[in-house]
Amino acid sequence: MDLDSFFVSVERLINPKLIGKPVLVGGSSDRGVVASCSYEARAFGIHSAMPMRLARQLCPDAIIVRGDHDQYSQFSNQVSDIIKENVPLYEKASIDEFYVDLTGMDRFFGCYKLATEIRQKIIKETRLPISFALSENKTVSKVGTGEAKPNGQMEIGFGTEKHFLAPLSIRKIPMVGDKTYQLLRNMGIEKIKTLQDMPMKVMHQVLGENGILIWKKAQGIDHSPVEPYNERKSISTECTFENDTIDVGHLKRVLVSMTEKLGYQLREEEKLTSCVTVKIRYSDFNTFTMQCRIPYTALDSLLIEKVKELFDKLFQKRMLIRLIGIRFSHLIQGTYQFNLFEDRVEQVQLYAAMDKMKRRFGEEAVMRAAGLNLDKRDTNLFNGIKKKPVP
Repeated sequence: MDLDSFFVSVERLINPKLIGKPVLVGGSSDRGVVASCSYEARAFGIHSAMPMRLARQLCPDAIIVRGDHDQYSQFSNQVSDIIKENVPLYEKASIDEFYVDLTGMDRFFGCYKLATEIRQKIIKETRLPISFALSENKTVSKVGTGEAKPNGQMEIGFGTEKHFLAPLSIRKIPMVGDKTYQLLRNMGIEKIKTLQDMPMKVMHQVLGENGILIWKKAQGIDHSPVEPYNERKSISTECTFENDTIDVGHLKRVLVSMTEKLGYQLREEEKLTSCVTVKIRYSDFNTFTMQCRIPYTALDSLLIEKVKELFDKLFQKRMLIRLIGIRFSHLIQGTYQFNLFEDRVEQVQLYAAMDKMKRRFGEEAVMRAAGLNLDKRDTNLFNGIKKKPVP
């Protein structure tokens, strides 16, 4: 099950004036990328992960929306809850993509009927368009969902997988990226049918083990199971600057603002971190990271101190910086535990009061003074909070 143009669909729920117009969600600067685009924008050749500068050239009239990761997460969680209530096993592959295992459900409902009812319930309760394809494995279902879009559904029956895949472009196969696609095209391979008719050993000679996997996917063979939804084990955010900078004061103010956002997210999810990582990417694109272990915490004051310390150790080249990032990992479930020798009750109560204000009025309702004078162009380049699942 795949939510169609998910970010754009959410933005259209919030602002119906965007309906029917070419919409791009992503960073608005030349260094930004397209996170999602409407079907009207795709007609101009725009696709996700495309540089925003190129997208604007292809469609000068496109409406660019910065987007709200928290808003998207809320809608994604609504869909997750509906799926969770109605199926025995599901895997959340990304914020807008789900694999559902309906094995055995045909004895009670009929798998296609059940999947249809779940899709209709999602559309009714969230007002978001969603597509699905029902088949015997992940690969065929993923390809089929792409064919069912926009806002459609289909069933690929047992034994018809090869026939369904045969006329499609090899680009449709998961694992076939731009380089692999170009390599296969240079070999004269354009349709999946050609791959199906090739000996597997030829693909192995050309692409090694990946060649075997791609050949099997072309045959409609995929034994990978639906993995149960996993708890998040890390959370991170990055900031790409509008202009490369060496202003240490400004860099640290951005770090403080980023750490505050992550700290608030930890406390909202009732999680604690014991590993802090700071990343720096210089103007020459060389990237360096440094991390350290700390006692479990979710307090901004402790996290900010450690982030600044790592930044000072890492920033040795004194070159212009393009990007900085922060990651908190080794997360565990739990609320903050007092350190009897260092913490004050007033401090923890202060955080509780601040978080209450943020929940009611938004994350920027209360913040440290260091984050007040940031260049809006830079804060708008925050890539958003990323949560990484670990099996």
